[in-house]
Amino acid sequence: MLDPKKLEQVARQIQGALPQGVRDLGEDFDKKLRSLLQSQLGKLDLVSREEFDIQTQVLLRTREKLAKMEQRVSTLEAHFSEDKNE
Repeated sequence: MLDPKKLEQVARQIQGALPQGVRDLGEDFDKKLRSLLQSQLGKLDLVSREEFDIQTQVLLRTREKLAKMEQRVSTLEAHFSEDKNE
């Protein structure tokens, strides 16, 4: 679900913004930071890019079907109105 490369990039950016003394704490700090980021991001209600793309395509197909159905209803209503007037 969460892209490890993105987490790695965020962790590096945060670590790079810290003062040199803090950066020198090294690997232990890095592990704790990654763990914290994963924990906090895991609490968010996120979807993967793949799932987002799939749902986008589903929505587009649904909109296309809705537009076609609206057109059909309009045609049927127009036809029904013509029949009533005759």
